[in-house]
Amino acid sequence: MTFRFNPIESPNTSIIHYMPNFYFYYPIQVRYGDLDPQWHVNNAHFITFIEQARLAYLLELSLFDGVSFADLGLIVADVHMAYLAPIALGQNIRVGVRVARIGHKSLTFEYQIEDEATAQPLATAETVMVAYDYHTHTSLPVSAAWREKIGKYESKP
Repeated sequence: MTFRFNPIESPNTSIIHYMPNFYFYYPIQVRYGDLDPQWHVNNAHFITFIEQARLAYLLELSLFDGVSFADLGLIVADVHMAYLAPIALGQNIRVGVRVARIGHKSLTFEYQIEDEATAQPLATAETVMVAYDYHTHTSLPVSAAWREKIGKYESKP
């Protein structure tokens, strides 16, 4: 299965169980506080993991400088998560992040939380992020600069 990034045409963005061709991965250290009474990572922390990874992706591509939250430029519009396997304390995991689609005012991010050693998918997720100005509290078109940076990064051979 091959994924080719195209910022104009929208691929099928439904959550799938295997998501190849992530160029960005962010390692996560599972903490005791992430666990629930069943001794696996609580479902709400999966969302925190993808949030951490998304921020790291934005920093990696220089889409956000990490200084002022008001200049982040994105707000969450929709989140979907598919839980595939539990995550245990001490398990080394990583989150793959990519932008699968860029619309007029939104971006669709896809994620795969996986075991770092085996690449076994533990969860897949999708968020729709709206380009947003926190100073004026309005949505904006996705900038040409963002389209160019993301397009170059996600089109790696």
